[in-house]
Amino acid sequence: MLDVRRLRLLRDLAQHGTIAAVAAAHTYTPSAVSQQLAALEREAGVALLARTGRTVALTPAGRTLVAHAEEVLAALERAGSALAAARTGLSGPLRIGAFPTAMRTLLPPALVRLAAAHPALELSVHELDPAVVPQMLRDAALDVALVHDYDLVPIEPDPALRTAPLRDETIFIAAPGRRDLAGCRDEPWILASPGTLCHTMTVRACEAAGYTPRVRHHADDFVTVLTFVAAGQGVALVPELAAVDVPAGVVLTPLPTRRRTRLAFRAGAERHPAVEAFAEALGSAAGAEEVPG
Repeated sequence: MLDVRRLRLLRDLAQHGTIAAVAAAHTYTPSAVSQQLAALEREAGVALLARTGRTVALTPAGRTLVAHAEEVLAALERAGSALAAARTGLSGPLRIGAFPTAMRTLLPPALVRLAAAHPALELSVHELDPAVVPQMLRDAALDVALVHDYDLVPIEPDPALRTAPLRDETIFIAAPGRRDLAGCRDEPWILASPGTLCHTMTVRACEAAGYTPRVRHHADDFVTVLTFVAAGQGVALVPELAAVDVPAGVVLTPLPTRRRTRLAFRAGAERHPAVEAFAEALGSAAGAEEVPG
């Protein structure tokens, strides 16, 4: 019988690429991860890893087992969802991840509605950049999350996760006057922190217009970004959800590129009653037409 916890480690090795990264994700030592994977190989009766020096790669049998591991983990999620649905009333923790603009706009009314309908749910919200959410969902550190992607920075498919569309947004150039991207070539730019989706999106949008943005400031809070634009410190790209209380002197010019907000959860959890309840409350708050289930 194959151990599910070891299957999860093998799946994560396929995701992260190194034993050290898997160990860091699970707060294990690399030696402990190696021992567990060696035990899984003994259970499987076939080589799952090809070791060359310090590097490790999945064998064809290892890749096959990873595909089946995703099915097993999704089936366990479905089983847990079915058991939760058999209980009377919703109770217990619901750990929610969300990006900052959703925290200020979409989430509060959804939480009010959810708490009123299901007072025994223990709601816990964590503000996160969407780039870190997939691993937290895979590790069950979150139950559900709001994520976003852009036309220029699409979400990479992840067999361990599922998403449901919530809303699309316009992206604006925030500048002292009406501008297009080409007209901002010589302007100083205000970008989000490197490694975030917003940073990558802005860089790619400028590159598509034929130049690399000249970065003067880094700021992740869009209220700060708009304040800096009003102070003449540069130009920036701002999504629709953040385009509220725009300071005097800042003009927002819409771009054809879009930002898409999605609800993310583990494969197999789409029928979990807490996930469905959150999706319903969130969909109502966002005016969404499509929710999981």
